[in-house]
Amino acid sequence: MSKVSFNKPFTQQEAIPEDGIARAVEIMRSGRLHRYNLVAGEANEASLLEQEYATWQEVDYCIAVTSGGYAIQLAMRVCGVKPGDKVLANAYTLAPVPGAIHNVGGVPVLVDIDDNYHIDLDDLDAKAASSGAKYLLLSHMRGHIADMDRVTEICESHGITLIEDCAHTMAAKWRGIRSGNFGKVAAFSTQTYKHMNSGEGGFLTTNDPEIAARAIVSSGSYMLYGRHGAVPAEDVFEKVKLISPNYSGRMDHMRAALLRAQLPHIEEKAAQWNARYDLLHRRFSQMKGASIPERKQVEAYVGSSIQFRADGLSRKQIPDFIAACNARGAELKWFGDDEPKAFTSRYDSWKYIDDIPHLPNTHKILANTLDMRIPLTFDEDDCTIIADIIEDELSNYL
Repeated sequence: MSKVSFNKPFTQQEAIPEDGIARAVEIMRSGRLHRYNLVAGEANEASLLEQEYATWQEVDYCIAVTSGGYAIQLAMRVCGVKPGDKVLANAYTLAPVPGAIHNVGGVPVLVDIDDNYHIDLDDLDAKAASSGAKYLLLSHMRGHIADMDRVTEICESHGITLIEDCAHTMAAKWRGIRSGNFGKVAAFSTQTYKHMNSGEGGFLTTNDPEIAARAIVSSGSYMLYGRHGAVPAEDVFEKVKLISPNYSGRMDHMRAALLRAQLPHIEEKAAQWNARYDLLHRRFSQMKGASIPERKQVEAYVGSSIQFRADGLSRKQIPDFIAACNARGAELKWFGDDEPKAFTSRYDSWKYIDDIPHLPNTHKILANTLDMRIPLTFDEDDCTIIADIIEDELSNYL
């Protein structure tokens, strides 16, 4: 008897809304894609997107930029990170996070994680005290939001500026407050596999007018900062416009048009993701040889991916298990692999970091943690088939 397989790609995203496609075509036909290339009376898509996203995110200021990684680097620069400054960061994250710290000249100080994929708050408190770091770049990795009450308390007690990486938590909340609204500044991504899709892109958001003005000028406004959508008063720009270096990276009109069409649907999409995530979470929580942390009730998550632990497998068995699942169409990734693969890498593979620490709990948790995307091109029946395949393959080792 043949085994059930799954044949839909895990990298296939849903189509861009038709109104976004139509507007993008109009922009292409005009030839005016650049952020400041407009004729009289023409809508500035990038500026309109900044206004609309700031309103939706419940912040004062938003700058639309070329990528989430750029948003992170820009956030650190405008917050004052200088070469040699230490920046705390959770060790379970994607490579662009420590890469951004390194690329602005900062020194990553990696913090252990707890059993639920969050930054370890005791280790954070200890390293905040011992390292002399004045910045925390907190990655809400794979949508897992730490106890933000405790995070902000630790930051305040040590005089640390909190910068949030919200690439995986757009539309998520902690105690009713949107992810990204806890720190001085936040960075979001609209890369293809995130919660809105412009191929590449991102946002920087803040309630601090001087931070916003620095970010606008630094992102390449020249002296055209008044053409941005959510901007501080002129007197704020007068303070910073000649001392903010230009790192051109503001979003173009075409990508902004694609995103404007998606923003009104993001809450609906979050609910769709969570229906699929909750089904898979139930299955993994009941699956022999697997385990999955419970989500906190005060966390309103967006389940666009899922992580579970293959407790029934040894480290040597995991590659064969992944290969068997992948052969049947259930595509799994492993953050515990000794060698980086595709988008996944363990913290001790980032060799540009001097004095990489040994983080025992991060090693332990990632050793058997498996990761899976949940694209909205899958329905709940698809998720059931995927769970069946994983459970069947896992049973071979029990």
